[in-house]
Amino acid sequence: MSGVQVESGENVIEVRGLCNRFGTQSVHENLDLDLHRGEILAVVGGSGSGKSVLLRSIIGLRRPNEGEVRVFGQSLQDLSEEERSKVERRFGVLFQRGALFSSLTVTENVALPLIEYAGLSRDEAEHLAAVKLALAGLPISAAEKYPASLSGGMIKRAALARALALDPDILFLDEPTAGLDPIGAAAFDQLILTLRDALGLSVLLITHDLDTLYTITDRVAVLSQKKVLVADHIDVVAETDDAWIHEYFHGPRGRAALQAATPPKEV
Repeated sequence: MSGVQVESGENVIEVRGLCNRFGTQSVHENLDLDLHRGEILAVVGGSGSGKSVLLRSIIGLRRPNEGEVRVFGQSLQDLSEEERSKVERRFGVLFQRGALFSSLTVTENVALPLIEYAGLSRDEAEHLAAVKLALAGLPISAAEKYPASLSGGMIKRAALARALALDPDILFLDEPTAGLDPIGAAAFDQLILTLRDALGLSVLLITHDLDTLYTITDRVAVLSQKKVLVADHIDVVAETDDAWIHEYFHGPRGRAALQAATPPKEV
């Protein structure tokens, strides 16, 4: 890993006083959020709570109306375009629908950032792309296929391989298991956990998947009332006095996810 090193236990991302408005509509007001080094943090919230807007603000696709986003101790808003670009290259982003280039093969999709940003030759980039595809659990047979020929699960893994192309420090995942069957979603969850542990990643993910929350997250942040209502271990979050939280975590699906994640008692 290159660039600024973050000591263990330090925040790699600090969001302070974030405000996002669209005309007269306010999505976030004075929102605060931290991502700790090496953790998997999930962001959840009801429809319209601004989960994707928050993600876009953090990764630099949207400039907030007010507030500050600090990454590795640096305020993105204060950096020059060149300095900001260097920081953003330490991000890996998996968008909800993969966002792969349909006219490029899987290998070419993963190799592209290596050619564009790392300055590798096509041969070098495609060789390294094969390594990233293996890390993401894709079979060799998928490498030369186009996105239209891939299943939903394979598209997620190809997009993950591209997100890992530049050896990021922080991985952002937008609904990574959306559209996957339960077996595929569980396998993807375990892959994220394995990659976090093996590569020392810090992971921020947006999800509605309760199984994901109970299986791999270190903390859960709930967006409500235009801010982060609570960010803590899932057991603490689930007991927070809030109507949406109660319905989400203690409804039928929440109870099923908790039961599935709870080890059986020894007789």
